[in-house]
Amino acid sequence: MFEKTEKWSGEEGKKIFPFSEDYRQFLSKVKTEREFVKEGIVLAEKNGFRAAETFKQYQAGDKIYYVNRNKNLVLAIIGQEDLEQGIHYVVSHIDSPRLDLKANPLYEELDLVYMRTHYYGGIKKYQWASIPLALHGVVALESGEVVEISLGEEEEEPVFTIPDLLPHLAGKYQGERKTGEVIQGEELQILVGSIPTKVENKEVKDKIKQNILDILKRNYGMEEEDFISAELELVPAGKARDIGFDKSMIGAYGQDDRVCAYTSLRAILEITNIPVKTAVCFLADKEEIGSTGSTGLQSDFLNYFTGDMLEKTKGKFHEMMLRRTLWNSRALSSDVNVAMDPIFKGVHDAQNAAKVGSGVVLTKYTGARGKSGTNDADAEYVAYIRKILNEGEVCWQTGMLGKVDEGGGGTVAMFLAHLGINTIDIGPGLLAMHSPFEVASKFDIYHTYKAYKVFYQAK
Repeated sequence: MFEKTEKWSGEEGKKIFPFSEDYRQFLSKVKTEREFVKEGIVLAEKNGFRAAETFKQYQAGDKIYYVNRNKNLVLAIIGQEDLEQGIHYVVSHIDSPRLDLKANPLYEELDLVYMRTHYYGGIKKYQWASIPLALHGVVALESGEVVEISLGEEEEEPVFTIPDLLPHLAGKYQGERKTGEVIQGEELQILVGSIPTKVENKEVKDKIKQNILDILKRNYGMEEEDFISAELELVPAGKARDIGFDKSMIGAYGQDDRVCAYTSLRAILEITNIPVKTAVCFLADKEEIGSTGSTGLQSDFLNYFTGDMLEKTKGKFHEMMLRRTLWNSRALSSDVNVAMDPIFKGVHDAQNAAKVGSGVVLTKYTGARGKSGTNDADAEYVAYIRKILNEGEVCWQTGMLGKVDEGGGGTVAMFLAHLGINTIDIGPGLLAMHSPFEVASKFDIYHTYKAYKVFYQAK
C-alpha cells in the first residue's frame, strides 16, 4: 500500500486544488448522461480526438471517439502494440440516481399542479423531499425535432420540489413507517404550478394544468402527448461546493460515478505520447439499474467499437480476432467505493474499509453476502495493478463495501470479466453515496486521476 508521507504538500500537493476546481466546475455543469457525452465530445475535439466515422483506417497515435445514442462516449488512442495483444480499458458510468418523469406525468388537484415521477437507481426516497430540484433532459417532438431542457440551475430560473409533510401532522401518518417508506415511491411528486390560465375556454376543466401546458408550448414547442417521447430527469439544483474550513472536500450530486468518469476522461485527454497498449476510456450508461439496455454495459457496444478498431487497424476482421483481443485485455472498472464515516462505523469492518484522504481505493471483489454478483479479480492481476500504482507513485488503499452480512453492491466489473477481460474495481471512497449531495476528498480525486493515467500508459 503506497502512501506518501507529505500527502497534501510538495510539488504534487500543489496540483490537487487546481485539478479539483476544474472537476467542481464540470460537475456543476453536467448532471445527466447526455450532458456528459455532449461536454465530453467538446473536450475530446479540443484535445485532438476525431469521430470514428471520419477515419478509413487507424494507425498508432490516432485519437478517436465513438458515440452511442448520445448516452455512451468512448475515447481511444491507438497504441504501439497490435490490438490483439490486449487493450487497456477504463470503464466508468455517467448515469446517477435521480427521478424520471412518468410518461403521463401532469395532473391538477386542490388548485396545485404536480408531475408524477419514477425513481431511477437506489435512493433513500426521503432525501429527495423538500429540496430544490432542476429539470434536465430532452423531448423528442412528433416532428422529429429534439428539444433540450435545462431549468432550475440559474439564479433567475424557477426550481421544483416535493413538499414533505409537516412534523406536526406526521406522527401517525409517517412516524410508524419504516425508513424506506417514510416517503413512498408514489409520493415522489413534483410541484410545478398554481396559476390558472387566463384564456376562457369552458371545455378546459383543469385551468392550472392548462396554464402549465401553455408555458411548455410557448417555451419548448411541446404538447402534453410529447411527454411520452421525453427523457426528463429531476436532479438536485445548484452547484458543486467545497466542503470544510480547509476546502479539502467536494460536495455534489452525481459523484457516483462522475468522479471516476471525469478523472478517466481527463487522464486520457492528457496523454501526449503513444501508449504501448491501445488506451480506451469507456463512459457507459444504465449502471445504476443493472447495465441493461442498448447503452448499458451488457449491450454489444464494447464488442462493436473494439471490432471496428481491429478492422481499421488490420484491414480485416473475424470473430476470433475480437475474442483474442478481449481475452488479452485488462480493465479498470472505475467506480466509487464507500469511505468509512465515524458516525456510522458500525456497518464496516474497519480493517478492510477505505478512509477519506488516503488515496484511490482498490477493490478485489464487490458483491454481497457470499460475494454474490461479483467479479473476483485474479491475484496475479491485483499484483500487477499494485506494481504499476506503486511505480507511478499513486496513493492507494484497499476497501470493501461494508461488513459481510451488512449489505453490499455491484459494478460493471462482472460484465467486463464475462468477456474474458482481466478486471478490478478502482475509484475513490465517498461519504453519503447515492444521496443528493455526495462527498469526496480532493486528495482522493487527484490520485484517482493519477491511477487511471498510469494504467493507460502501462505495458
